[in-house]
Amino acid sequence: MKMVFPVLAYKEKAIDYIKEFHEYGSEINGSGSLDRYLREHTYEDWLVKIAGDMDIANIPESKVPALTYFYVREEDDRIVGMINIRLALNDFLRNEGGHIGYAVRPTERRKHYATDMLSAALKVCERIGIKEVLVSCDKDNIASAGVIKNCGGVLKHELYSEKYEETLQMYAIRR
Repeated sequence: MKMVFPVLAYKEKAIDYIKEFHEYGSEINGSGSLDRYLREHTYEDWLVKIAGDMDIANIPESKVPALTYFYVREEDDRIVGMINIRLALNDFLRNEGGHIGYAVRPTERRKHYATDMLSAALKVCERIGIKEVLVSCDKDNIASAGVIKNCGGVLKHELYSEKYEETLQMYAIRR
């Protein structure tokens, strides 16, 4: 498995990845807004957007700098998941979103990819000096909470999110 920065060569695979979530009626996390961009724009527009997400000096005040990656299986070059690593937090992310968002495509779940993906993202956070990594999940998502705990997550707080209309759990992972 490898983390791959999105490029044009992954266009069809990325579109297929997002389509699978829609087919399964599954929530999409950690995509750097790829799902929303494909509704109104193009994959190429999204590539410009994620490059802009890394432009720390010019990030709009309402946004935070971020890195977005595909998590790719090397044997068949299939996108198994996506990871979004936020390099800074605003109040909303500090309370509800955290540093890392990620998702595994529905047909690849229950194969331990999520734990491996989160571990890989934590290594990136360590390289850039984030000492306490915050990761959230829905309280009802026992599998996601298990992944976070397997990677060293300790429950920091729980709150009802008006935005998501559900109870969220925020975990801290110290590096």
